[in-house]
Amino acid sequence: MIVNQIMKGSDTMAGKKILATNKKARHDYFIDEVYECGIELKGTEVKSIRNGRINLKEGYASVDNGEVFLKQVHISPYEHGNIYNVDPLRVRKLLLHKYEIRKLIGATTIKGYSLIPMSVYLKRGKVKLELGLARGKKLYDKRQDLAKKDAQRRIEREIRSRY
Repeated sequence: MIVNQIMKGSDTMAGKKILATNKKARHDYFIDEVYECGIELKGTEVKSIRNGRINLKEGYASVDNGEVFLKQVHISPYEHGNIYNVDPLRVRKLLLHKYEIRKLIGATTIKGYSLIPMSVYLKRGKVKLELGLARGKKLYDKRQDLAKKDAQRRIEREIRSRY
């Protein structure tokens, strides 16, 4: 399902508990669409994610043989997991509907988009991932965004100081 809300700042939003976010994603990419998907997890990975022991920074997703896989996302081994822990960087399958996968195949192969993990959160006890359909930013785009943020901060600071 396409998620219409953009999560900003709050810890919980409409029954969701945000566990991890990828702050660099919006800095490095233009996010055109956002999909909500499940993750196929094994053993103690859920407990580790609930403790916030997940790193999305270098992660990405790819479509292989009609399935979407999450790669380079590090989920630290659970401290009390002993033999049930799995490889922290293993490839994990993402759970999406067929029509969503078909859309992603078209976007990634024809239009040159990337699939970037945006955030991981709990929704009704299930671990969900926000997957962004993204286009890469050029250096001048990044500078332009930073300049806009800086100008907005200055305006807010001036408004606060006058009142």
